[in-house]
Amino acid sequence: MTDSITGMSISDVAERTGLSTHTLRYYEREGLMLSPVQRASSSHRRYSEADLTWVVFLTRLRSTAMPIAGMRRYVELARQGEATTAERLELLLVHRMTVARQLEEMTASLAAIDHKIGLYEQAASTTKKAKSNA
Repeated sequence: MTDSITGMSISDVAERTGLSTHTLRYYEREGLMLSPVQRASSSHRRYSEADLTWVVFLTRLRSTAMPIAGMRRYVELARQGEATTAERLELLLVHRMTVARQLEEMTASLAAIDHKIGLYEQAASTTKKAKSNA
């Protein structure tokens, strides 16, 4: 019997997103999918392209350290439709400010590390020259 529901398997989505199947199931259990993932008659998950696009967006939110609770709130608002556009915008703007602040901190930390590397490279070069002159 052929399934009438087509789409990607959970392993296909895991491969395409770099997430584990465990993480994909977790996102579903936590209510983070915009709409329920379809099931084939075999009860296996079948992800659509829209599901994949949504998972990629969730991945971006997580990679910028958005808490699951914030993601859940965003999903709840998105499910309510256009009436929540302003609230979703505000949520993302606040998160963007947090990410920008973290990026500034990381950039400053990287500069400090680069400075220290430069000092060590200079010291190593001086030591190498002194040994070759001896």
